[in-house]
Amino acid sequence: MTDRNELIGVAIRVVAAAAVSFLSVRYLVKYLDPNYSVNQDCKKKVATLFRELGIDREIELSEHEVRIATQFVGGEDVGAEWDEIGGCEELVAELKDRIILPLRFAAQSGSHLLSPPRGILLYGPPGCGKTLLAKAVARAAGCRFINLQVSILTDKWYGESQKLAAAVFSVAQKFQPTIIFIDEIDSFLRDRQSHDHESTAMMKAQFMTLWDGFASSGDQVIVMGATNRPRDVDAAILRRMTARFQVPVPNAKQRSQILNVILRNETFEDSVDLEEIAQKAEGLSGSDLKEVCRLALLARAKATVASGGSVQRLLPLEQTDFESAVRKYMRAAQLLVEETLD
Repeated sequence: MTDRNELIGVAIRVVAAAAVSFLSVRYLVKYLDPNYSVNQDCKKKVATLFRELGIDREIELSEHEVRIATQFVGGEDVGAEWDEIGGCEELVAELKDRIILPLRFAAQSGSHLLSPPRGILLYGPPGCGKTLLAKAVARAAGCRFINLQVSILTDKWYGESQKLAAAVFSVAQKFQPTIIFIDEIDSFLRDRQSHDHESTAMMKAQFMTLWDGFASSGDQVIVMGATNRPRDVDAAILRRMTARFQVPVPNAKQRSQILNVILRNETFEDSVDLEEIAQKAEGLSGSDLKEVCRLALLARAKATVASGGSVQRLLPLEQTDFESAVRKYMRAAQLLVEETLD
């Protein structure tokens, strides 16, 4: 009986020691790993995104891949419809011919010449819809969309940035077809200089090497970049972006189409002439026109409340609302230009 009690006591002490050791290891991992809290937050965010996108959770992801997977676009931002983009009919038609169709043909044809371009550049002035076009392409093609924030690739620990750059492509491969979108690509992949920081140079080299590897494979991974300074993009990057599309400032006809898209759910008087407003909004981009419409709607809301009405039932927009909004916006823009020149 004594021997049995001694054995039970020894077993209890062994189990207790193992439990203490296990808890100690967990404590050390939690408080000594500098990226522990970041990784836990990333896992939670990825779980939410995957539910929204209907992605299979059984696909295993490494620590670095989880951090990159947080860049998937989900929810309301998952993509845009073509009819949400105004004034770009010719550009949309070209995007469909050169990107959407090849993505559909790639699965059916054995010819690599029918595959989509592995690098796409959208360039033009700011506010003209480059990001919206990229999301529309991803949605129309049925692709996953990674809106890559360059800041996520930077890490203070040596070698981590290269691992994160590699994870971008491994995640894209696991969930292909995938579009990796980099906004303001000139800030990340600008001309390389001899005085560049070593870790930055290595990260860029790693990114381009992996890009070349996928370009020569059968994987459906596309890198798409947007910039308003194409001359600042590294020449080696431009060589890889064989499909280049200019997104210019809209002309009067295109501005009228953009206004129709922005105001499609708003109520305005029959006397409102959007073509005339478009003529007066010379030089404004799509985002500028959206702000003009917001100012007009704000003025109408103010007038409605002043007349004893409610913002739930706004009075119809009038021509004067748009005209005053255009004048107000363009005056502010002109003042900004003058201050910049001074």
